[in-house]
Amino acid sequence: MLPPPHAHGPAGASDPLSALGPRELRRRTSAKWRTYPEDVLPLWVAEMDAPLAGPVARALTEAVALGDTGYPSGTGYAEALAGFAADRWGWRPPVEHTALVPDVMLGITEVLKLVTGPGDAVVVDPPVHPPFRAFVEHLGRRIVEAPLGTDLRLDHGVLEEAFARATQRGRPAAHLLCSPHNPTGTVHTRSELERVAALAERYGVRVVADEVHAPLVPSGAEHVPYLSVRGAGRGFALMSASKAWNLAGLKAAVAVAGPEAAGDLARMPEEVGHGASHLGVVAHTAALRHGGEWLDAVLAALDRNRRLLGELLGRHLPGVRHRPPQGTYLAWLDCRGLGLGDDPAAVFLERGRVALGSGPDFGTGGAGHARLNLATSPEVLAEAVRRMAAAV
Repeated sequence: MLPPPHAHGPAGASDPLSALGPRELRRRTSAKWRTYPEDVLPLWVAEMDAPLAGPVARALTEAVALGDTGYPSGTGYAEALAGFAADRWGWRPPVEHTALVPDVMLGITEVLKLVTGPGDAVVVDPPVHPPFRAFVEHLGRRIVEAPLGTDLRLDHGVLEEAFARATQRGRPAAHLLCSPHNPTGTVHTRSELERVAALAERYGVRVVADEVHAPLVPSGAEHVPYLSVRGAGRGFALMSASKAWNLAGLKAAVAVAGPEAAGDLARMPEEVGHGASHLGVVAHTAALRHGGEWLDAVLAALDRNRRLLGELLGRHLPGVRHRPPQGTYLAWLDCRGLGLGDDPAAVFLERGRVALGSGPDFGTGGAGHARLNLATSPEVLAEAVRRMAAAV
């Protein structure tokens, strides 16, 4: 069973991750809460244990009351994204260089169709978000790996070798860049991204940046939009409010092209945008325009949970190596010191009734690791680590 909530009063109101108790959370019917039995603490998939931000809930309620449930229209979402990016990152993507897409991963797929063909290579940086491999292979492209370094950062030497392999015989290629990186929580620096852009230009590789976790970078690190760096003009970025405001079930995202890629994005078929939900557009637009205060409260709660997880692991599971994530709400746990084999998440689930992300699913570098979702209350986090310690 879930432990009791931290707060339903004033503290809970100011901390979205402590606002809901076990009874409310167990009423949810999404994947996080229905994949495993009720005795399992679900900290595996990227969903937050938070209520909707007030501005988002009001926008949806008003739309439903009006029967405003038709087809999406206009550029309001892209305009909201541009305003948010200018305010938070000092970069304003031109609305005319954007396109509405169903969600980030389907948007990535459509962009890859524009710049690569069947059998062409897509470079990825494992360990990385498992859908990268699944969607790329389903699209009929081949994966070329450029694994992260031991410091969990981009290894530009390895990346250059991958770019050279990907573009052999003059074939087109793309680099699917996760920024911030999932599962490690690494936030790429401007210098690192400029080196990526320079390599991409040298080898003719088109960079497609998944920036869905971009708003989830607290103080201490800074998200740098890929398209804002020197030399990135032929690249693309995919953005949405889905992770930062917990809107994955309300489908809508924006594809953004660099100035030299705008012509490619203009070739995206109009029908692609029809896959976005009108209510999704309403929700994401409201989040970006009016959800800043709520987001800041989430960032503060996540910062607290990052520190708490480090303390809990040091006390109860000192054999787990853990670098506090600079961004996202995901923690990448190196459990190789525990002797639990390639998939420690399977052991924690079976013996401890805690569901984590399975390390091997993230590809090269994932064996012996597990991904933990920090977007929950301190009580759930503490109970999860207690169970994990008991499992070993």
